[in-house]
Amino acid sequence: MHDEGIGIVKFLRGKTFLITGATGFLGKVLIEKILRTAPDVHKIFVLIKTQNKEAALERLKNEIINAELFKHLKQTHGKSYQAFMLSKLVPVVGNVCETNLGLDEDAAGFMAKEVDVIINSAANTTFDERYDTALDINTGGPTRFMSFAKQCLKLKLFLQISTAYVNGQRQGRIMEKPFSIGESLAVEDEIKIVLESKQGLEDNSALLQKMKELGLQRAKKFGWQDTYVFTKAMGEMMIDKLRGDLPVVVIRPSVIESTYKEPFPGWMEGNRMMDPIILQYGKGQLTGFLVDPDGVLDVFPADMVVNATLAAMAKHGSAGKPDYSIYQVASSVVNPLVFRDLAKLLYEHFNSSPFIDPSGSPVRVPKMKLFSSMEDFSSHLWKHAINRTGLGTLANLDGKLSHKLEIICRKSVEQAQVPGKHL
Repeated sequence: MHDEGIGIVKFLRGKTFLITGATGFLGKVLIEKILRTAPDVHKIFVLIKTQNKEAALERLKNEIINAELFKHLKQTHGKSYQAFMLSKLVPVVGNVCETNLGLDEDAAGFMAKEVDVIINSAANTTFDERYDTALDINTGGPTRFMSFAKQCLKLKLFLQISTAYVNGQRQGRIMEKPFSIGESLAVEDEIKIVLESKQGLEDNSALLQKMKELGLQRAKKFGWQDTYVFTKAMGEMMIDKLRGDLPVVVIRPSVIESTYKEPFPGWMEGNRMMDPIILQYGKGQLTGFLVDPDGVLDVFPADMVVNATLAAMAKHGSAGKPDYSIYQVASSVVNPLVFRDLAKLLYEHFNSSPFIDPSGSPVRVPKMKLFSSMEDFSSHLWKHAINRTGLGTLANLDGKLSHKLEIICRKSVEQAQVPGKHL
């Protein structure tokens, strides 16, 4: 990253940031990029959900400073690495689900005087999360953050990390358009529905199930596929409603996967969207998948999402105009990845670099079969489970599967179906 073009490094120099979601996958890549390319950034306040300052500092060290992702910074700064990181990163006890972000009065007052840029990447990304929980974090979080942003005396930009899938279940080319409350729904009504639905129910399994079902029902009623993207869309609506004259940028990435180049290729943390499917296939546990072979999987490397975020930040943070700008960071238009091509790439990869089984032998995988119908997919999985377990001989004289075999087959079908539900 250079001082050419829109001047990203120049913008970063001397700035003070407040970042949520910093201990998450994308948050770490963002912090690493800022500190590596602009070591003269002033401070980065990291909002961490903990009980006290000591616990926040411990999480900062364990989850960020000691992470493998920062190995290039460790090499650059050597023995002074810890001191450098602690001079730039300031852990702050807070919670986006609480009033004034759960900040104590002194911390809130100090940051309100110092912060130049707010980046909110905190989110609950569980697709079928209970509605009240998802609404509190994904919709209520940005609402509370916008209230705090208005207290910041020298704020140049509020940047929200959203998702490309807030656009709901639509076809064709989707433009970078903001959502406005009243076009399709009212957030206040959704909060009221949640409160009314919780009446008379204890905080137990019955309430959990009711809240999960309610979230999916409300999402599908208004054209969204799940609770996560529905509540993220409402979060955008609240930002637009409350922003006033604050400059706001919304970044909408598609499926975020491992790093492409920076700080090194292939860095990943946790199991992302496609990872369980790829791992099951590589280990010989999944030989087919329910998907349109000609469908497009929209994935984007984490470091490229961060690059787009920093470019948008520098452009609009320098402008000083009360604009509301949206950037969809996706690949399906300019560089589509078709599922049948992905299946071919995975086959070639795992045959050239196979997993090794417990006995020390390489796992040889067949070409993955793609099925466009649930009936064909389920039939394939049952046959595969029978062959894999060797329990076909347990069928009784009537030709029906034994109870044990039926359980194994049913579990195989369920496990294979779950990862693909939201692709």
